[in-house]
Amino acid sequence: MDNVEADRVRRWGHRRSESSQVMSSEVQPPAIAEGVTTLLSRPRFELMPFESIEEQLRYLPNGATVAITTSPTLGLDATIEWTETAAANGYDIVPHIAARYVRDEAHLEEIARRLTDAGVTDIFVPGGDRDEPAGEFDSAYGLLSSLDELDYTFEDVGITGYPEGHDFLDEQTLADSMAKKVPYATYIVTQLCYDPDAIIDWLETVRDRGVELPVEVGIPGVMKYQRLLSISKKVGVGDSIRFLQKTSGILGFVRQIVGSRGKYTPDELIEGLAPYANDPYYNIRSVHIYAFNQVPDLESWRRDVLAQYQ
Repeated sequence: MDNVEADRVRRWGHRRSESSQVMSSEVQPPAIAEGVTTLLSRPRFELMPFESIEEQLRYLPNGATVAITTSPTLGLDATIEWTETAAANGYDIVPHIAARYVRDEAHLEEIARRLTDAGVTDIFVPGGDRDEPAGEFDSAYGLLSSLDELDYTFEDVGITGYPEGHDFLDEQTLADSMAKKVPYATYIVTQLCYDPDAIIDWLETVRDRGVELPVEVGIPGVMKYQRLLSISKKVGVGDSIRFLQKTSGILGFVRQIVGSRGKYTPDELIEGLAPYANDPYYNIRSVHIYAFNQVPDLESWRRDVLAQYQ
C-alpha cells in the first residue's frame, strides 16, 4: 500500500468512527464548531434569474457572493442582465455561463465584454442541461478553451464536480473531463448532494487523482420537502433522496416533514462536513447553497445555526 492510499485509509477509518458518534448541539468538539462556522460564515448563495431575484437579494447578508444560474426557460440573456443589474447595485455576482447556451465565439466574446464592463471577476462554467447545444459549444471544456484565447480574462473560474456521478457519463469520462478543465479553472463547485459521506468520498478520490483546486460544496438550502424532492429528481440526485430516507427511516422521514412544518434544513449535512472544513487535504473553501430563491428562510436558519456554534 503506497503512502497516498495508506493516508486515505487512515482518514476513512477516522471519519467512519467520528460519524458514528451522536453529536449534541449543546456539547460539540471544537473542530465541529469551528467547521460549522467556516462553512456558514461566508457561503455562496445561488439564485435563479427570475423576477423574484430582486426581492431575494435584499435578504442576503452584506458582502454576500451571489451566483446566478442559467435558466433553461430564460436562457443566458436573463443571467447576464440580472448580473449587470445586481453588480451595479454593489453585489458580488458570479454568473453561470452554461456552455451549451452560448451560440459561437462572437456570442462568447459579447458575454465576456458585458461581464467585464459590469465589473465581474468570477464566473462559473458548467456544460448546461440543454439537450441540444445552441451552437458550437457542447461542453464546458470547449467554452473554456475558447475563452482562454480571448482578450478578456477573469480572476476566478469555477467548474463542476459530481459527488454522486452523472446520469449520462461514467466515472472515467467525468474524471477525464475534469482533468481537461482543471488548467482553466481556479475552483470546483459540486452538484447538489445531501450525503456528507458521498461528498467526502468524492473529495478523496479527486485529491488522489492530483486535483488540488479548492472546492465549494453544493448543498440545498431551506425548502418545503415536496418542492425539494421534485427539484432533486429533476437535477439527478435520486441517490441523495434515498439517503435522506435511509438515514431517518420512513417514519423518521415523515416526522421530519411534519415536525419541521414540511421544510428541509441541512443541519445534519453541515455537521457531517464540519470535521473536514478546515483540513487542507480536503481544501473545502465554503458551501455553495442552492437557495432556489428561498432566501428569507435560508438566512434565518443560517444565522440561528451560527449562533448555536459560537
